[in-house]
Amino acid sequence: MMLTRRVMLQLSAAAPFASLSGLSAQAEDRAFRHGTTLFESLKYPPDFSRFAYVNADAPKGGKVRLAALGSFDSINPFTIKGDAANPGVNETLMKPSLDEPSSEYGLLAESVWYPDDYSTVVYKLRPEARFHDGERVKPEDVIFSFQSLKKNQTQSAAYYKDIVKAEKTGDGEVTFTFSMKGNRELPHITGQIVVFPKHWWTGNDASGKPRDVASNTLEPILGSGPYAISAVRPGLSLTVKRVADYWGKDLPVNVGQNNFDEIEIQFYQDRNILLEAFKGNQFDIQFESSSKQWATGYDFPAARDGRVIREEMPRLGVSGMQSWAVNTRRPLFADVRVRKALDLAFDFEWSNTNLFYGLYTRSRSYFNNSELEAKGLPSAEELALLEPLRAQVPPEVFTSEYVSPTNSTPQERRKNLRAAQALLAEAGWAPVQQGGRQVLKNAKGERFSFTILLDSEAFQRVALPYAEQLALLGIEAKVQLADAAQYERSQGDFNFDMIVGSWGQSLSPGNEQREFFGSEFAGKKESRNYVGIKNPAVDVLVDKIIAAPDRASLVTACKALDRVLMANHYVIPMWYKAADWIAYWKRVKHPGTMPGYSPGYPTIWWFDAEADAALKKS
Repeated sequence: MMLTRRVMLQLSAAAPFASLSGLSAQAEDRAFRHGTTLFESLKYPPDFSRFAYVNADAPKGGKVRLAALGSFDSINPFTIKGDAANPGVNETLMKPSLDEPSSEYGLLAESVWYPDDYSTVVYKLRPEARFHDGERVKPEDVIFSFQSLKKNQTQSAAYYKDIVKAEKTGDGEVTFTFSMKGNRELPHITGQIVVFPKHWWTGNDASGKPRDVASNTLEPILGSGPYAISAVRPGLSLTVKRVADYWGKDLPVNVGQNNFDEIEIQFYQDRNILLEAFKGNQFDIQFESSSKQWATGYDFPAARDGRVIREEMPRLGVSGMQSWAVNTRRPLFADVRVRKALDLAFDFEWSNTNLFYGLYTRSRSYFNNSELEAKGLPSAEELALLEPLRAQVPPEVFTSEYVSPTNSTPQERRKNLRAAQALLAEAGWAPVQQGGRQVLKNAKGERFSFTILLDSEAFQRVALPYAEQLALLGIEAKVQLADAAQYERSQGDFNFDMIVGSWGQSLSPGNEQREFFGSEFAGKKESRNYVGIKNPAVDVLVDKIIAAPDRASLVTACKALDRVLMANHYVIPMWYKAADWIAYWKRVKHPGTMPGYSPGYPTIWWFDAEADAALKKS
């Protein structure tokens, strides 16, 4: 389950953001390939029978109940309108393997070709690919889907900005043309386009009213994947059932997967109620994000006697940035000295010891725990990118490594607060006495006051001590808890002072960085440029990432971008843990060897009827 603004039920394992490398083809011979990858070669050959991590003998059957935080008023995931639950019934051209960092194999498409200059990509569709009404998946569906996504979704508009044309170039063949040459990522990410039926979306619903792919709907949408929508309870639950005659059930990319007969996703407005529902056997698999809950919240009879299993699954790949994200569109946070002061005042060590049971590591990068993370001083290769931007970036980019402030002792805590106070004074904020206490004001007499907007009590227990630290500087930080829907609207409209902002990353960053940090998206609602970054140096480095000709160049550009982002203190880094905390009732099982880059949930899991009978008996 991936929870962003859109609640997504991932039944077809949406592909991670990734780049392409190592699959060159000569334009004159148009040698089509069975997959694309970032690294030197694909793990699986053209004649592979299944992914290594699946249980090919996993039984089919049973029902799994999942949970999500939030609500929904639509099941159309192809527009930014409303709060949509994505039922995951539409498939992509290609499907990722979960034991490789950036590799995709044919799903709706049987093969792919692109020239040496990466100026276009051609996909051949499988002739057997069908929608659930029996209609063949055609190039017209792919073109319609691409154009609709790019028009109606902010994220897709950014991700596919450089795809300028999609056209039918043969029976079952679609060609995409790019605005540039040499962008190795574009052929790869084109395979991640979700394809939905043009004939259905341009037709009429049961009442005779024309459908609109840009509008909300609760009508069960037509798909092509292993599951079809069977029940919709707006705001409460969404259920899908396995399609018995699913056209792609025997494809190598699907063997051992899609094992449950039925999948129900339940929606909860409160995290505590959600956990209690899990403990009460109301749903089957719980991904825990709270260290306190993981340490103390699972001491209940079913967990003690083994009916509920708890696992910490190591996660490969990049641990992205989770942070206190400030809205630099607001004058209060426009000065980098103010943002740096806020960083100095955050006492991670106290929180980790007293709130997190020592389970986290402090973030120091937008690419934590990977080769993309900037460390030490810039290399010669990084300097070649950074020197032309010297006048546009903070000088410390060239002279020092970013190091998160530490507050391990009272002495360090006082030192950091004094440094923060000095920075605030330089920025024009001075302490004055008001009502018997010290407050911070500027030359206009305005008080330094802002609101930390949250959607979780788990973050509230961290925000309140942070507010107390800020109060020592004379800053008033109010903590406001909103429900999930209100929080999502405020985040999407950039109507906040400070929120918890997160940017997930892959080992192959690319076009999505433009939407994360690019100036063009600072003012586009629903974009993930939460903090409002409008920095020409950042734009240049993002373009370097997107146009990187090889892996070494990509790594260099990511490190350079990391340095500039960290030096500008757009966020106050929080923490990360390179593992997933998962609890599940014994009626569901997963393979003994997990793929590493994803828990494959619920795609590679299955139902154990014997264990279910024992649970019901107990």
